[in-house]
Amino acid sequence: MEYAFEVMTNYGYKIGNIDVTLILERPKVASFKPAMKENIVKLLQTTPGRVNIKARTHERMDSVGELRSLSCHVVLTLERA
Repeated sequence: MEYAFEVMTNYGYKIGNIDVTLILERPKVASFKPAMKENIVKLLQTTPGRVNIKARTHERMDSVGELRSLSCHVVLTLERA
């Protein structure tokens, strides 16, 4: 992530918004979300208002729901600095 941040800034961009979706049955991540957000804010030198983290389950469907895997989707926008 640090290398990607360096490339982004070298091309004259900054973080617009970051949306993280964790898909897993366990562990429940509510207590971890503030620390995760803080790490993302520090790594990407942005503000907490630009970072959103949410979690959901797959309701016991597929490998995620069967506790054999987890998934993470991240969408972010870039703005000219």
